[in-house]
Amino acid sequence: MLKGKVAVVTGSTSGIGLGIARQLAAAGADIVVNGFGEPADIDRLCKAIAAQSGVRVGYVPADLSSADEARTLIERATHDMGRVDIVVNNAGIQHVSPVQDFPQDQWDRVVAINLTAVFVTTRAVLPQMLQRNWGRIVNIASVHGLVASVDKSAYVASKHGVVGLTKVVALETATTGITCNAICPGWVLTPLVQKQIDALAEREKLSPDDAKIRLLGEKQPSLEFTTPEQLGALAVFLCSDAAAQLNGVSLPVDGGWTAR
Repeated sequence: MLKGKVAVVTGSTSGIGLGIARQLAAAGADIVVNGFGEPADIDRLCKAIAAQSGVRVGYVPADLSSADEARTLIERATHDMGRVDIVVNNAGIQHVSPVQDFPQDQWDRVVAINLTAVFVTTRAVLPQMLQRNWGRIVNIASVHGLVASVDKSAYVASKHGVVGLTKVVALETATTGITCNAICPGWVLTPLVQKQIDALAEREKLSPDDAKIRLLGEKQPSLEFTTPEQLGALAVFLCSDAAAQLNGVSLPVDGGWTAR
């Protein structure tokens, strides 16, 4: 489906981003991986994706807290792979604190990575997409781009910003072959979340299943996690011709969280 296309996936050395990168590669897209990790581990990861899917896989270690590095990510990817057709803005961080205690530096860092980097990569890639009259921008927002939770002011504000930016880009490119959409996951089972489950089970003397239900129960009515693979499959669909008229939307993948 995506053979001949090149996809950049930010924050893709683990978790959601890795799941999306693998699914795009399975659909035939060449992949540029971005994120942090031990060089040897990242090298093995890139070689594994290439071997599994028969695509080219590159790596650009840009720190997306820097607008200059976010821009350089697109420039390097274009230089190394010849073009960029798909950008999945997935990289994100979180800090939890009441507003009155929220550290300014943490606010700045969350907004820089979660929102400003999305603007910068989009701004950098749009000229070549417009030139070819084809492109797909998929922003991994969050259910917190649609609703709020306490103690997450920077995260919620940044993700609401991503949803708004998604709509603007979709409108500005509406008469072209470019689409821009957002995916809004609820709880996703990643290694980081698994650590939270394990810690909760140990702290409260719960079984792993009971700890999972406790974690999910407050927000996600399905009582099941979304998986990175499911989000990757949705990203592939958004990049397909079948989704050519799906533009400017924010798709919750949240087990019913926002249906309450």
